[in-house]
Amino acid sequence: MPRASQVLVPLVLVATLSACAAANDYPSLARRPVERQSGSARPVTPETPPPPPAPASPVLTTRLAQLVDQARDAHQRFGAKRANAERLVASGGSGAPGSEGWSVATVALSDLESARSDAMVALAELDQLYTSESIAASETGNHASVDAIVAARDQVTALVGDEDTVLASLRGRMRG
Repeated sequence: MPRASQVLVPLVLVATLSACAAANDYPSLARRPVERQSGSARPVTPETPPPPPAPASPVLTTRLAQLVDQARDAHQRFGAKRANAERLVASGGSGAPGSEGWSVATVALSDLESARSDAMVALAELDQLYTSESIAASETGNHASVDAIVAARDQVTALVGDEDTVLASLRGRMRG
C-alpha cells in the first residue's frame, strides 16, 4: 500500500492544481462600462505666454551710448599720448630715479594714466547702472536693461583692458 499511496498522491495533486488553472478564473481584458465614458475631463487650456520683455528705456539707451562715447574719446586721447609716452619712457625711463630723463618719462606716464582715468569714470558709472538695474530686474523679471548695460560695459572694459596692458608694459620699463 505504501507504493500505491506514493503514486496516487502526486496524481491527486496534479489533478487538483490543474483545476485551478481553468480559463474562466482570469479577469477579462475587455473594456468595462466605466471605462467607456467619454467627455468627462475638461480640456486643458494653454497658458498665455508672458509678454516679451520691454526693451531698455530710451533714456537708458541714450545714457549708455554717451558713456561708451566718453570711453572711446578717452581711448583716443590715450592713443594720441601713447607714442610720446613710449618714446620718453624708452629714452629716460631706465635712468636713475630723480634724473631729468626719468622725471620726464614719469610725467608722460602720469599723463597717459590720466587719459585712462576718463575711461574708468565711464566704466564706474556703467557698474553703478548695472547694479541698480540688476536689482530692479530681479524684482520685475525684465532683463533687457541689464543686457544693454552688459553690452556697453563689455565695450568699455575692452578699451580699458587695452590701456592697462600698455601702462603695465611702460611701468615695467621704468626704473625705480
